[in-house]
Amino acid sequence: MIDDEEDARVSLRSYLKHFCPTVELVGEADSVESGLQAIQDHDPDLVFLDVRLTPGSGFDILQQLPEINFDVIFVTAHDEYAIKAIRFSAIDYLLKPIDIDELVGAVEKVGQQRDTPKHDMQMAIFKETLNAQFGRIVLPTLEGFVVVEVKNVVRCEADRNYTHFFLTDKRKVTISKTLKVYEELLADNGFFRIHQSHLVNLAQIKEYKRRKKGGIVLLGDGMELPVSDSKKEGFLQKFMG
Repeated sequence: MIDDEEDARVSLRSYLKHFCPTVELVGEADSVESGLQAIQDHDPDLVFLDVRLTPGSGFDILQQLPEINFDVIFVTAHDEYAIKAIRFSAIDYLLKPIDIDELVGAVEKVGQQRDTPKHDMQMAIFKETLNAQFGRIVLPTLEGFVVVEVKNVVRCEADRNYTHFFLTDKRKVTISKTLKVYEELLADNGFFRIHQSHLVNLAQIKEYKRRKKGGIVLLGDGMELPVSDSKKEGFLQKFMG
């Protein structure tokens, strides 16, 4: 357990003792330095890791480790941007104050998925996302995953519960996640949802044509896409700065 708030550690310690009997707490830490030392000393199977430490963050700990060979359940008081990467990678997280049912569910999920191919893929996707600092995005597919430079994504298109990624090299990658997931994940990387069905890389826009309602954008791959009337004002504000 790594958390710089003593009250938070006390609460989690109590919850684990009373509601998660399969979990043995072998160590605690309250900083990046002590957290690194605790992981090295105890070689844990699972780490409850606070996102924000003072100073630094839980991500600083993971980035300094040569290998992440344990499960992670993040704990945070904020549903912040960093959580998008965690959620996208399917790694569990708990919001403070911790809900007991959510804690029990997260622990059970770790136990069920450990030592499975899904778990290995999950950790691989998470580590890629973490190390890339959003410069790259990992797209899970039926065969495995595809690592893509974010700048090389021209646009994303919704198809019910699937999303099609169109890349600058003309590749098309289909993912079994909704467009809303990627709208949130890529919001701070220069992407904007111009239409219910279309999320575009603003850096790939070559031209915008006004219409009485909405408009049309021309992208770097030659594709023309509609800008819905409801998205027009937000698009212009975002694109024009």
